[in-house]
Amino acid sequence: MSGYGQGRGHGHGDGDEERTFEALPPAQGGAFTRTWWGRAWLKALEDSALDGQQLKAGRRHARAGAVGAVSVRPGRITAMVKDRDGTTYRGDVLVREFSEEQWERLLDLAVDSAGHIAALLDREMPPHLVEDAAAAGLDLLPGIGDLEAECDCEAWDHCPHTAALCYQVARLLDEDPFVLLLMRGRGERTLLEQLQARSASRASGPGEKTSSRHEGVGGMPGVSAEEVFAAGFLVPPLPAPPVVPAAPGRSPSLDTDTPPEPGVDPAALEFLAADAATRAQRLLGAVLGAGGHETTTVPAEARPTEAGLIEAGLIEAGLTVAQDAVRLAANGPVPWIAVRLASGSGRSRAELDPATRAWRFGGAAALAVLDEEWTPDAEALDRAGVRLAEAWADDERPVLRRAGGARWTVVGAEAQLRLGEDGRWWPYLKAGARWSPAGPPDRDPAAALATAFAAGATGADD
Repeated sequence: MSGYGQGRGHGHGDGDEERTFEALPPAQGGAFTRTWWGRAWLKALEDSALDGQQLKAGRRHARAGAVGAVSVRPGRITAMVKDRDGTTYRGDVLVREFSEEQWERLLDLAVDSAGHIAALLDREMPPHLVEDAAAAGLDLLPGIGDLEAECDCEAWDHCPHTAALCYQVARLLDEDPFVLLLMRGRGERTLLEQLQARSASRASGPGEKTSSRHEGVGGMPGVSAEEVFAAGFLVPPLPAPPVVPAAPGRSPSLDTDTPPEPGVDPAALEFLAADAATRAQRLLGAVLGAGGHETTTVPAEARPTEAGLIEAGLIEAGLTVAQDAVRLAANGPVPWIAVRLASGSGRSRAELDPATRAWRFGGAAALAVLDEEWTPDAEALDRAGVRLAEAWADDERPVLRRAGGARWTVVGAEAQLRLGEDGRWWPYLKAGARWSPAGPPDRDPAAALATAFAAGATGADD
């Protein structure tokens, strides 16, 4: 196993070659990692392991808090992992260390940009450092086959114990990317001393005396803040926000003399590219807060969050293929594309029309109200009954008949109210034998029904 650490002797710096982290509490739902470098670590695990069931078992162990204190040293991470039956196993995962020559290259790359060092000190793994290192032939983050497992249970591949250890280490990496650098062979203090020395050497220049240098970490010659500023050794300012274009960009024509690969439809790809451009233009305008097309100065904290963009209908998260087909069809594509989208949504061409109407009124939530008939529990039905009773004055209240689930039809009229699981009321009108969405939802059932009657009176589609 050339290149993999076998113990403490591979560290650099006195007392800097091993760190031990106390056992973490059980993970409370969600993903194990929130950073891109933590996800890269877990991807290396998932790509290395041959048995997905072992990974699932390891994930359960880690989530349950079965992983003890984690020891990290060059080339190796170690922890005791408790099985469900109480048996404890020692799991080790080996990570390839960098050679001295590789470390020299990485240190040079880090010193080349103050932003790299600033990000590391802020406990961030700078993407540009990873990219620069990769361009120089250094894989800072592990890849396929880079995580080699050893365990007392004598499994020949990643077992639940080593998998649990890797999942737990992903949480450590979230908080401190220096953990990964220690695995690669250098501890935090040693790295900072070596980076400081390189920075001082470059700032002093050839032939300059170092008698006026300030003392740095570990007694190494340092550089004053004044000299650093004068040398331009600072993170460059952020670029100006982009200007929101007046219209989406045009998708390139894919109609060329070269025939497409089998199964590739250039016209369909052009349609998808145009849709992506339209969505990107809308999102850019929303995120920058631009009312026109000038560069905005809206502060970051005032810009909409992802949740806000979802609520505003600017983005839809986690769509199925059928839902996304309806979303695309709602933009009014040419007939032959609409036919293909109807097929992709699992609907007939006639069934696609009310689905696209629903989408325009409320996205995936409106589509669910159209397609799915849910039945509220007794408490929710009571609340709905009270809401319907209080929505109108006695002499204005329509006669409503519950039509099953969470639907109430107006007696004597081709109108219906549907209650969504989020408590909003959706107006519907009957068109032939089919109920069709008549407008956006409202928390007030009277307002929603008024929307239905207004749509029926005008014959409006939206």
